[in-house]
Amino acid sequence: MNKISRPPAWLTASVLYVSTLLASVFVFITVCAVSGLMNSGPTLFSSVWAPEGGQFGILPMIAATAALSLSALALGWCISLGCVCFIHGCGEKRTASLLLSLLRSMAAMPTVVYGFASVFLLVPLVRDALGGSGFCIFSAVLVLSLLITPTMAVSMEGAVAQTKEECRITAASLGLSDEQNLIFVVLPACGRWLRASALLGFGRAAGDTMIPVMLAGNAVQYPLSPLSAVRTLTAHIGLVLSSDVGGTAYYSLFVAGGILLFLSAGANLIFRFICGGKDD
Repeated sequence: MNKISRPPAWLTASVLYVSTLLASVFVFITVCAVSGLMNSGPTLFSSVWAPEGGQFGILPMIAATAALSLSALALGWCISLGCVCFIHGCGEKRTASLLLSLLRSMAAMPTVVYGFASVFLLVPLVRDALGGSGFCIFSAVLVLSLLITPTMAVSMEGAVAQTKEECRITAASLGLSDEQNLIFVVLPACGRWLRASALLGFGRAAGDTMIPVMLAGNAVQYPLSPLSAVRTLTAHIGLVLSSDVGGTAYYSLFVAGGILLFLSAGANLIFRFICGGKDD
């Protein structure tokens, strides 16, 4: 029986270093979040944000984060699935290849490029068509869905391409067209990967800072309509850090960071559970 060789010392040291670093960050943010919660008092989970009066309510920011992330996810996931269907069965091969290359290049594009272009192109269109300032949750949802679409589409496409290749001979022997094979065989077999891509998209949408800062309006209020200006938790952290370090609103940052940390950790755990489970 061959003995299992031990990993190199540098690899073991790297694993320990990364694990220790991540654990330290997790513990630090958790401790700071608890400390911030204790220092801010019971007003933290209220609807009033008035630091000068001792009111540090972040509930509107939590609601805005959830509304923006879930809305962008719903729109972006449908677009991603449509792109994958076009690439594998519904589109002409040359056009499908071009679309796939475009999605891969978009996945590497900096977020600030989306935001900068949208300020000058999308915001005036929304302002003229729907009224208001144009800096609202509707504008942010449109751009954020565009931002997360490449990530989800590329994730879906990899799973669909592999499953389609595995089913190719069987589908051909049954006389199924590419569209029929995709709809009735491949997509149902890729169910867990389609859900996992949604979690990846949600994690990126909830954790993005630039798009909410540049397009959502940054008003601390509940998202009562698509034209409402809102402030998300990530935008709140960026804005307060740039203008009020050590001030009265500072403690709310730790709680906002803790909420985002546990949200991200929860999404990753669900992702691992789905990807580690059995195929549908």
